[in-house]
Amino acid sequence: MASKKVTITLDESLVEAMSTVAQEAGVPLSRLIARAAERELRLRAGRVAVQEWQEEHGAFTPEELAAARAEMAAADAEYLAGGGSVAA
Repeated sequence: MASKKVTITLDESLVEAMSTVAQEAGVPLSRLIARAAERELRLRAGRVAVQEWQEEHGAFTPEELAAARAEMAAADAEYLAGGGSVAA
């Protein structure tokens, strides 16, 4: 994958916090920030997919939303119990 060097401006406290997290994770700060940007793009794509689905099929029912929340909570609990690592 090709990389491009860019300049961004971030709040100093955010940079310090992100630098600490990057050091703890053993990754360069730029990689940590790239992962955050990639996550934002995936979230946006997911929101678009949900919106398109609801436009075609109608809004989710309260029962469907509750089931989805329960599945997400179970996935979060499993992720956290495993130390936060995911197979990629």
